[in-house]
Amino acid sequence: MMFNKIALAVVATAIVAGCSPKNFESDPVTVDTPQGPVVCQLYTRGLGDWDRSISHPDGMSVKAADQICIAEGQRQLKG
Repeated sequence: MMFNKIALAVVATAIVAGCSPKNFESDPVTVDTPQGPVVCQLYTRGLGDWDRSISHPDGMSVKAADQICIAEGQRQLKG
């Protein structure tokens, strides 16, 4: 019984590790804004919910920078 629990834990860990956003990352993309450059980490097309900022100008909130990155991911998705 204990072996089954360990085997299940190992399988679950492998599945979660395979779904890591790291596996889908693009090279960072810089988006110029009126406040300054926002560096975005975009992910494989169709995974726009993971797009996020990794650097933004002082005075810009993380939330605003993330929205810029999500919009850039959508822009790239549309071509």
